[in-house]
This record gives sequence, C-alpha cells and structure tokens, in this order.
Amino acid sequence: MTTTVAVVGSTGSIGTQTIEVVAADPDRYRITALAAGRSVDALIDQARAVRPEVVAIADAGLRDRLAAGVPEGTTVLAGAEALAEVAAMADVCVNGVVGFAGLPVTLGCLEAGKRLALANKESLIAAGPVVQRARRTPGAELVPVDSEHAAVHQCLRANDERARVSRIQLTASGGPFRGRTRDELLDVTIDDALAHPTWSMGPKITIDSSTLMNKGLEVIEANELFGHPAGDEGFDVGFDEIDVVVHPQSIVHSMVTYSDGSTIAQLSDPTMHLPIGYALAYPDRFRSPFGAIDWTQPMTLEFSAPDTEAFPCLELAYVAGRLGGTAPAWLSAANEEAVDAFLKGGIRWVDIPLVIETVLDAHDGDAGTTLEAVLDGDAHARALATAELGRLGVAR
Repeated sequence: MTTTVAVVGSTGSIGTQTIEVVAADPDRYRITALAAGRSVDALIDQARAVRPEVVAIADAGLRDRLAAGVPEGTTVLAGAEALAEVAAMADVCVNGVVGFAGLPVTLGCLEAGKRLALANKESLIAAGPVVQRARRTPGAELVPVDSEHAAVHQCLRANDERARVSRIQLTASGGPFRGRTRDELLDVTIDDALAHPTWSMGPKITIDSSTLMNKGLEVIEANELFGHPAGDEGFDVGFDEIDVVVHPQSIVHSMVTYSDGSTIAQLSDPTMHLPIGYALAYPDRFRSPFGAIDWTQPMTLEFSAPDTEAFPCLELAYVAGRLGGTAPAWLSAANEEAVDAFLKGGIRWVDIPLVIETVLDAHDGDAGTTLEAVLDGDAHARALATAELGRLGVAR
C-alpha cells in the first residue's frame, strides 16, 4: 500500500530532505502535494521533478507564475489558507514551515485526522493547548521530526514502563560558539553565527542553535509532546525533569532515564533523513538505513552542562515554559523578531536575549486556551519586541 505525503515548506531544508527520503522508497511513498511560502521558482522545479497532484503557494500574488511553470494538469492553490488546505490532502503531512507561520498547517493536518510529521516546533510551542485539542481528533497522530524528539519518541517506544520515566535528556551540539564566554561573544558576526559545526539548516534555525534558543524551544516542545500524554496514567515529567546536555558529536540524539537509573538512548550519525523516515514509516521502520554507525571505528562521546550565563536564551525558555499560557508564544515571537533584526545587521548577537527578556517581563498571564488568544499574544509580543528593537536603534 502506498502512503501519500504532503510536504509543506517543501523548498526549505526539511522539505528538500523529505523529497530525498521519499525517493529512496518510491514504491512505498508518493508525494501528492507540495507547498511553499514564496520560493516559487524552487517550487516549480520540485513540481516538475516530483509531479504532485497539487502545488500551493502562500503568496497569492505568485499564483499565475506558479501555474505557468508546473506540469499540465497540476492543481494550483494560492493564498493564506492554501498551506493548511494542502496539509489535509495526504495520509501524512510533513510540516517543514519555519516559525509561527507553521501553526495553520499543524492544525489543518491534525483537525483533518491525519498524521503530522512535525518539524515546525514553534506551532506546538506557541499554541500548546490549542494543538493538544487538535491531537484528540479521531485519527490524528503527531510524530516529531526534530532529531531530539524523534529520539525520545523511540526511547519511550522501546520501554512500556512509561510510569517509571524519571528524566528526559535532550542533547545539544552547543552550536558554533560552544565553550566561549559571554565576553568572547560580544562581537561575533552573522557569518560566525551561521557557521554551524554539525547541521545544515536554514538561517533562522541556525541562529537559534547558536544562542541555544533552539534547544530552549525544544524543551518546551518536549513538555508538550511527552510531559502529559493523554492516557498515560502516572506518566508525569515536567520542566524540572527535562534536561539539556551539550554533546558536540551529535551522535546521541536524546535519552530517557528511568526510576532505577537505567538510561535508554538513540544513537545515529547526524542526519535529518532518519527522523523524517521514522515519521513517515511509523509505527513501522523505514526500509533504507540513514545515519547507520560503523561500530568498528573508534568513537569519543562527550557530555557537559550548558553555560546559561553565556547562553541565557536557554534559561529564558524554561521561564516561559513554566509561566505557561501564552508565554511560550511571546517567547517564540520575540525571538523571531530579534533573530530577524540580527540577520539584517540591526542588533548584536548578544542583544537577542535582551529583547526576549524585555518582552517576557511584560507577559500578561493569558492562559492561551483559544487560537484567538494565541494570535493576539503573538501580535502583542511582536509589537513589544519591535519597540525594544527601536530603543536599540533598529528601524522597523
């Protein structure tokens, strides 16, 4: 039986790698829909190569250009609702959209009762209660694509004693600035921050990795995914039991420790192809090996605690997670605005956490139980971040 796949955010890093994974087993998987935000030329090239039934672009002004370039007979969708519409058109939707813009895709897939292969962490972080309701839709299923959460998912799957989970450990490469002090980070450049030693990612996620905000967001995501799964009586792991461990080799992707001290870990060479394939095939396993380790070769694995003084974004994420409600949405929104300003040369790298902290300090305590509250919180946080960036001298 062929599994149909919709790839939303298809022109980005996760999207292009998903196409490669599907190509490794074309008898078992077929891409029927591709969608992107604005990268129309790349989307046209993908449509010509993959020949999906549907293509979609969020920028309605690019519809005619897209329609003129794709193979004849391809259905073309465009506009703000197009990506969410595509998310419900296949057995599995891979959400590779970057940032808060991925929320409609997450909800569109889950509310349609389909499997969501989630690489867009911001939607779950910013709208946790709303997404949790959507997860309860009959047939809906969420399998994480982030390598760390895919690892935890596999570690929990390997042991039925979920009630005995003691801690979850998320590993972090440490990014390009691992080992540097705060003083040594005062004058780092955009190119410095984009030079990740292990992973090839888009610019926003790469900057988040350099500040450890990416890991902070993953802590909140881990709490949403694994901290209180429905139906698991006695399974109670919250922010106090979710740790971050710096592991520069990126071989151990995460770990779960049980009450008796035993730790189960998932190991592989660093590649996103493996967690993408895992999410597509679940509960089966993908038939092609990705990231297989050669155990005959010498290997050194190092682990250490993160430096939250040099990388305060990690601790800010814990603060937002414990505040709950719309605080994670405020954190994510402020971070997106600050990272965008840094990438445009408007602020220093060390200013990113200062903007986020200023916004979080103003959080209004909203519980964020409705989509409208989340959207309002996101907009308000962006306005506060813009004001703080203006104080720092950034014209927005």
